[in-house]
Amino acid sequence: MERYLFNLKIALEAILANKVRSVLTALGIIFGVGAVIAMLAVGNGAQQEILNQMKLIGVNNIVITPIVEQKEENLDDDKPAEKKKFSPGLKMSDVENIREVLPNISLLSPEIELETNIVKNGIRRSAKLIGVEPAYFEVYDFDLERGKMFSNHNLKHGDAVCIIGKSIATRFFSQQDPIGKLIKCGGQWVTVIGVLGERHFADVNLEGLGIRNANLDVYIPISTMLIRYKDRTRVTKAAIEKASMEGDDDEKESKAVPSNYHQLDKLVIQVSETSQLSSSAEILQRMLSRRHYDVIDFEIMIPELLLKQQQRTKDIFNIVLGAIAGISLVVGGIGIMNIMLASVMERIKEIGLRISLGAQKKDIIIQFLAEAVLISLSGGLIGVILGVSMSLVISQFADIPTIVSPSSVLLSFGVAASVGVLFGIMPARKAAEQNPIESLRYE
Repeated sequence: MERYLFNLKIALEAILANKVRSVLTALGIIFGVGAVIAMLAVGNGAQQEILNQMKLIGVNNIVITPIVEQKEENLDDDKPAEKKKFSPGLKMSDVENIREVLPNISLLSPEIELETNIVKNGIRRSAKLIGVEPAYFEVYDFDLERGKMFSNHNLKHGDAVCIIGKSIATRFFSQQDPIGKLIKCGGQWVTVIGVLGERHFADVNLEGLGIRNANLDVYIPISTMLIRYKDRTRVTKAAIEKASMEGDDDEKESKAVPSNYHQLDKLVIQVSETSQLSSSAEILQRMLSRRHYDVIDFEIMIPELLLKQQQRTKDIFNIVLGAIAGISLVVGGIGIMNIMLASVMERIKEIGLRISLGAQKKDIIIQFLAEAVLISLSGGLIGVILGVSMSLVISQFADIPTIVSPSSVLLSFGVAASVGVLFGIMPARKAAEQNPIESLRYE
């Protein structure tokens, strides 16, 4: 052990005697390790972001949304206008039909959305009123912080009850328990029976996956929405008057405004197994096309598959960047080998003197190998600090989530040590094979 420590001391003295050269030699390792840690941190952050998004959208979900097309006019009077096919739109009857036809459905959640105003104690703010069934909260994995869920009686009779998001509860009921209190949504007073737990939304682009900020929403039974607020399938006097006005030539310009005839704004279907997502989506496409008389006025989306595709794209990107960063380690290792070979040529007399004084070949190997490993380890340590710092900078200024895992630090640091051993063994062996007599005569 004493001999090993002595050889290590000589290696350390040689490094300190050439500080600038040692630092320049270690630069390849420093940047390589730093780049690897930063790239793995970006990859881990992206993966965690995808997992968080999958929790928000639920598991094994199929989302059906209506398409509200723009009305078109034929400006050529001689050419007869193409007759538009009739479609009843996305309705509650579709929900019942899907429930009967597809046996692999675990949950089914229709939704109706309404922009409204909430008024309480002289405070008013805009919010979204969402008509849902209890399955909605299970599909999206909501936690009920207090109160109770909608009962069968609420759903059957369209009771004026609601469940509010955490931000709504904090804004309107900061000094009291909201359960049992009345709040005015639009033109109706509803009783608060539950408060949802707070949910954190890290990605502002989640609306593309059909995710709203639930903390700002008010939820009522879907039957309450249809009876007390909005049912687009209901024939009213206003609807009849609007339809009669469409025949007037003076009102042709208003026909360019899209008319939403769908009863539902969204339908979320949760299947039992991930493997059944694609096949279930195909069945739904055919079934709804038939029920809507071959009018494609709906869109079917599988958010989980979209997220997985996005994850695969990010993984490929991270692998490419990681490979480029790994090349820096190899280049750094070649730099170590190059400098160590030059160091052997500079210190041939020293090698000959040590051998003539009784040093064995393994002592020379240990000396030069320790020198290479110390350079790579010190470069790896500085690279770890640089990589963690780069991850923080990326997260702070580029708004990209990063997660530095202990495994990535150990991996990159272990690779740096291995590079020192692999690229230091050749110069060390060359130094040990020097002839002591010729080395002493070397000028």
